[in-house]
Amino acid sequence: MKYRKKGIKKEHHIIEDGEKLLQQLVKNHLVKSIIPGRIKTTPKGRPGKVRLTYQYDTEAGAKLLLKKGSTVQEVFVITDKREELKNYIKQNFS
Repeated sequence: MKYRKKGIKKEHHIIEDGEKLLQQLVKNHLVKSIIPGRIKTTPKGRPGKVRLTYQYDTEAGAKLLLKKGSTVQEVFVITDKREELKNYIKQNFS
């Protein structure tokens, strides 16, 4: 079922502990909406710390990558504050 919770569209699951990072972006008014994509894992999944990286600008906002160990999830955000978002991610999640 598709629905939104605190600015995050819940069509797909979100990598464990990743939702907290994404909620920070909404809380700090850096994004208007978050659309998580599918989760990709490798058979030899390794544990690790959750990381968020800025990939590139899109027409409506940006594409981010949420990573934990060898698991990766694309996350699309709607924002008009791309530079602020880029700097925030670089300072807090890299």
